[in-house]
Order: sequence, then structure tokens, then C-alpha cells
Amino acid sequence: MKFPTLKKVLLRLYSFYVKKHFKKLILALILSFAVAGGTAAIAWLLDPAVKKIFLEQDTAMMLLIPIAIIIAFSVKGLSLFAARTIMIKISNEIIKTLQVQLSACILKSDINTIESKHSGKYIAHFFYDVGQVGQLVSAGILNLMKDTLTLIVLVALMFYQNWKLALFALIMMPLAAFVAKSLGKRIGKAVSQSAKIEGNLTTYLSEMIKGTRMIKIYQQENFEYGRSEEKINSRMNIQNKIGFILIRATPIMEILTGIMIAGFIYYSGFMISSGEMQINNFFSFLTAMMLAYQPIRSLATINMLFYQGATGAERVFNVMDTKPAIKEINSAPQLNIAKGNIKFEDVSFSYPNTTAQAINNINFFIEGGSTAALVGHSGAGKSTIINLLPRFYDPMKGNVYIDDQNISNVSIHSLRKSMSLVSQDIILFDDTVRANIAYANMNATEEEIKKACDFAAASEFIEKLPQGYETIIGENGIKISGGQKQRISIARAFLKNSPIILLDEATSSLDAESEQIVQNAVMNLTKNKTTLVIAHRLSTIIRANKIIVMNQGKMVDTGTHNDLLKNSPIYKNLYSKQLSA
Repeated sequence: MKFPTLKKVLLRLYSFYVKKHFKKLILALILSFAVAGGTAAIAWLLDPAVKKIFLEQDTAMMLLIPIAIIIAFSVKGLSLFAARTIMIKISNEIIKTLQVQLSACILKSDINTIESKHSGKYIAHFFYDVGQVGQLVSAGILNLMKDTLTLIVLVALMFYQNWKLALFALIMMPLAAFVAKSLGKRIGKAVSQSAKIEGNLTTYLSEMIKGTRMIKIYQQENFEYGRSEEKINSRMNIQNKIGFILIRATPIMEILTGIMIAGFIYYSGFMISSGEMQINNFFSFLTAMMLAYQPIRSLATINMLFYQGATGAERVFNVMDTKPAIKEINSAPQLNIAKGNIKFEDVSFSYPNTTAQAINNINFFIEGGSTAALVGHSGAGKSTIINLLPRFYDPMKGNVYIDDQNISNVSIHSLRKSMSLVSQDIILFDDTVRANIAYANMNATEEEIKKACDFAAASEFIEKLPQGYETIIGENGIKISGGQKQRISIARAFLKNSPIILLDEATSSLDAESEQIVQNAVMNLTKNKTTLVIAHRLSTIIRANKIIVMNQGKMVDTGTHNDLLKNSPIYKNLYSKQLSA
């Protein structure tokens, strides 16, 4: 990370996240003064201790000086504990704020933005990158305050004891600063690589867990074991690299300190023999210099913490700064549903990063309260049309209207409130049956939930579950069958009671018995509702008021089932193949 970028990221962190805790930071700074004062007092007390106790053998001081040393250590220890407690609280508050904002950003993002990055990468931002920021605040800022003040106070004490020796000792500081600057550049690059590897590992683990059945049925456990070992090795190697960079300053600082202390002892011997320095001053100075070693070493590596934190913050800010292409406009009018008519007018659309058009120049009208079906081979553009209605995507060209209102100009909240979606890719939460159904209407009463289940033909199987409506169904409903999942999804849509129903292959993966039950539930759900349905099984949409035949992104035919059997070669071919099958 280049210095201008580092400075910009750190300034943003301070301005929007750290600054609001300014009073607590001031308190931590005051406590840092106490830590510095306690450390300097320990070094200074060795002067009278040697002189009064060992040389002059003052009996009164034999009691007072040890008490003073205990007080100095106590002040240092308690102040450091209090300062660290404050900084940990500030750090966790900032972590919470960043994670909440990141969650809000993900929830407000449009579908294209979310799907452009693997979910594992978002999880890595949420935990790893935000954790780096927390480490910067809890350790970096406190060490900067504490160690800087301690060093200043100890250097002042060294000058008080002997300014000549103090000047000699200060030679080490610019060398330490040079070491810190050199290592800081390397740590920034390594941390960027680490963040990328963490994201890749999280992505892989997520896919491995979700793909367990496929891995086992194709007997690829050994292959996946090799992949996981490779990715974990990459993580270990980059963590080793970071660790080695962080500790690289230690031998350098040890050597510099050894040279400094050796020179100090050599020079001090001459000064003591010439009477220019007393033995008690020597011990006090030596202690101050040795105590100064720790903050110097800490400050030599502190910029690495700032590089790590800034790199994590930059990755989080990049996610937050991505503006959704489809977002709510507060001044937009509400969608008012009168009949529920739907009209597509010259609509064309291409998915991002592709050149081929998913749909091209689509025009159709669906009368409110009627059922229209989309049929055609896979990739014909049926799901794209479904995705455009709730504005998961916006058309590249043309307009979509509901009751003569352009959906691009109305409130997204009111638009999506008017629709329910039931698809073959059912999304259920690792929660109770009740919670999954009530997700459509959090204020629904017990009676309303049970009524929705009755209409969805779900009540019978729910009541047979171990805890009935309170049964936890597992991740994405793993503990129940496909048909049961579908009926819970239909019950959820029924509870929402929206005037427009979108059905995307709702019965495609079910057996004949389950399909019949679900199909009856769908009929209850769509009664007197404007319904747009995608179905590969044409037997399920024979009674549709209008059937739209799609082929390679274009509308090629439209009409009723009987009309299309007479006039549409594509539809007739599709129907004949399914009938013979």
C-alpha cells in the first residue's frame, strides 16, 4: 500500500470510527501518562536506593524506598490494565460498527453486485479484515500512546542523570526508525496477500461443506483433501512470512541495544573513575536505558500494525463504497395495484460481463388476475423475465409496467411488497417451520400461519414433525423432503398475500405424488392473482390464460395451449416430447 493511500485510509478510520470515542481515548492517554510516569519512577528510584540503602545504609530509606517501588509498579500495572480495557472496548465497538455497516451494505446491494463476488470473500471481509482493524485500534493506538510517552519520560530522565550518555543512547533511535520504515513496506504487501488467501480459503471451505453430497457420490474425498491441504499450506506460508517480518526487527534491535549498552558501560567506567558520575547515577541511568528498550522495540514495529489495519480497512471500505446500480429512492411514489396488469415494452437485457443478449425486444401484456406461462428450452430467457419484474436487474432497453406504472420509477419496497416468488431453488433458514413461514409477515397471527399452511397442503406433514411448527428444519431445510420444502415456500408466499405471484419451476424437481399436492397448493395460491409461471412440465400450465413461447431470448409465439398446438412448431415439439416421455 502506497503512503498516500495508507494516509487516506487511516484518516478515514479516525474521522468516522475512532473520533467518536475521543473522550475514552483521552482517558487512555492520561493512563498512558501514568504508565510512563510509573516506569520512569522505577528507574529513578534506583538512584536513591543505591545511594541511601547500600552506600549510606539509611535505615529509614530501607523501608520507604521499597514501598515507593511497590507503588510505582502498582501505578504502572493498574494504569496499563485500565488503558488496555478502554482500548479493547473501543476496538470492539469499532469492529461492531464496521460489521453492522458491512451487513447493511450487503443487504442493500443489488443482485449483480452480490453475485459478482463469492460469499466466502464477504465472510473473510467480515471477520479477517475487520479483525485487522480491531487489532490496529486495540494494540496499535495504545502502544503508540503508551510507548511514545514512556520513551519521552525515560529519555528525559536519562538527560537528567547524564546528558552526555543520553546523547550516546539516542544514536539508536534513528536506526530503529529506519528499520521500522523498511519492514513496514514489506508487511503491507504480505498482509494484502494474506487477505486474498484468507478469502480464497473461506470460499473453498464454504463450497466444500455445501458440496458434501457431490464429493461423496463421486468419491473425490482424496482430491478435495489435497485441495484443502494446498490452500491451508498457502495460508500457513503467508502467515509465516508475516510472522518472520514482524520478528525481523527483534535481532536488529537486540544487536543495536547490545552495542549501545556495551558502549555505555565502557564510557561510564571512565566517567565513574574520573568522578564525573556516581555509581548510583550509573544504575539509575542503566535501568532507564534498559526500560527504554521495550518501547523502542515496540515503536519499531508499530507501523506494521498500522499497515495491517489499513490494508484490512481498505478492503472493507472497497465493499462499502460500491454503489448499487438498483437502489431505493426515498422520493419515489408507491406502486398502486388496481388490477395487476403487467406489460413488457421493447425490453432487452444482457447479463453483466457477457455480450450475448439474454432477452431481445420482448413485448407482451398479462391481464390482471390471469395466469401467463413462459415456456422454452433452457437459456431461452424465461428466468430473466422473472428477474426483471421485482427489479433484481433492470432492462438495458425498454420498460416494464404494472398497471401502467413504470416499475423503474416507483418505490422498490412497494414493488417487491406486491410480489411473491416461489422457485425450484427454495431458500429456507436453519430455524423453525413457524419462523420460515412467518418470514413473509412477521406480524402474522397463529391462525393466519395455520391457514396459510392449510391452503399450501402443508399442515398435515408439519403436525407430524417432532415438534410440529417449532421443529428446526436445518440448513436450507435439510431435515425435510423436497415436496415439504416447496409447500413451506408456498405457505410463506400465501401468508404474504401479494397480488402478483411469480413461479419459477415450482414443481420441476418433485415426484408425481408430491407434484400433484404442490400443484393443488399452487392453484390455491394463485387464485385471482396475476401469475407469471415458468414450467418445464407443460402439463402443469395447460390451463394458463396465456402461454408465451421463448427461443434464444426472443418471443416466438403466444396463445393458449390449444392455439399453440396448432400454430407453434416449437411448442408442439416440446409438448410432443414430454407426452411421449
